Amino acid sequence: MGKYASIAAALTVTVLPGLLYGAPRDGVPRDGARVVVDNVATIIENNYFDAGKAREIAASLRAAAQAGAYDNDTDPRDLASKLTGKLQPVDHHFLVRWVDASQATPGGETELADRRYAYGFRRVEMLPGGIGYLDLSYFADFDFNKPDEPARRTADAALALLANADAVIIDLRNNGGGSPAMVGYLVSAFTPPGADIYNTFRHRDRNDSERPKVPYPNPRLDVPLYVLISGRTASAAESAAYTLQAPKRARIIGAPSGGASNPGGEFPVDGGYTIFVSTSTAINPITGTNWEGAGVRPDVRTAASEALESAERLALEAILAQHPDALEARWILEALKADRAPENKAKLTEYAGDYTGARIAEENGHLELRRGRRPPWVLQRLRDDVFFVKGEPYRRVIFARQSGRITHFQLVRADGPATWFARAQTRAPRASGIR
Repeated sequence: MGKYASIAAALTVTVLPGLLYGAPRDGVPRDGARVVVDNVATIIENNYFDAGKAREIAASLRAAAQAGAYDNDTDPRDLASKLTGKLQPVDHHFLVRWVDASQATPGGETELADRRYAYGFRRVEMLPGGIGYLDLSYFADFDFNKPDEPARRTADAALALLANADAVIIDLRNNGGGSPAMVGYLVSAFTPPGADIYNTFRHRDRNDSERPKVPYPNPRLDVPLYVLISGRTASAAESAAYTLQAPKRARIIGAPSGGASNPGGEFPVDGGYTIFVSTSTAINPITGTNWEGAGVRPDVRTAASEALESAERLALEAILAQHPDALEARWILEALKADRAPENKAKLTEYAGDYTGARIAEENGHLELRRGRRPPWVLQRLRDDVFFVKGEPYRRVIFARQSGRITHFQLVRADGPATWFARAQTRAPRASGIR
């Protein structure tokens, strides 16, 4: 089975990312560019999954080279860039690179880089309200025949942390792809064993499947599931989103993805070049097609920057539908829906002042709650005299009045008792002696 190309694929091949490339020691002779292009064309002709299309691509490259299209590209990096630009409109996975041999990555660096990046598991946490959040930067490769491989153990640990979540959000907005093995394994953590949902990879001479050889042992089949995508979501990340979307197992939220569906591998080209060639194409058993060019289309379309909050709202609504008495989820949902309009500074000053054991201060158009040495909490109005703690919306500050004047506030947590803070009394002014 091939691999999906990705921006993160620099972690799974033997070269450093392009920003680390040095200046070329020697330029490309005019006739050398034509030789490079001919070699690239031959590799595509022999390996691209669609033999007929491969011949067309190769012929187009050779014709352009013979017409002198690349003769002035004496910097090998320019030649690689121009070839990539010509090829990617045909298949989004095509990528030509040139690497200074002195900056090639030693063989052991791949595993070291994977460890440093936690095998793509950038963030795993529980968000307020019982929502599990998994932020994946890429899909690391592993061998199912080796159950103790670190990438798989890391995936198991991440999924274990989310085992008690009432809803799960998988964030793929900045995921450029990676290994089909990890895609299949993570999809199996939320789908029934044996479900006919996995993509088939059609090569020239055989078919492979993204179905994991060993599925996740304790899948969560009913937990509400949301996947975040953006224009940076590509390749294997698109496959995960598409595979969960097709059977309606997850709701996809964000902006359309990049549109690269054909996995393959990287091939060396004489002269220090490499080319990623799609050796297969993905076909989904439910849709009968894939996401090449068009990208994965979100079920809820929103700006990528707003996708997480949109998913949180949907997740909280789903949790409340299952657990109507979940007060914390209700409070957090109300906070997410609260008006974000700037506060009127004059209206905030009436809350400011000293309270028993606390102080309320107006700072730059918002209230802050200060208690001793603790870092201040920023308060945001929910309605009238009810505020919530920004970043911790399960905490509320509720002010009370007598004769229109603020007399105290209560600090309340959704799952705990309230703490009372009375406003400090101010002394009446002394009489001046003039009657």
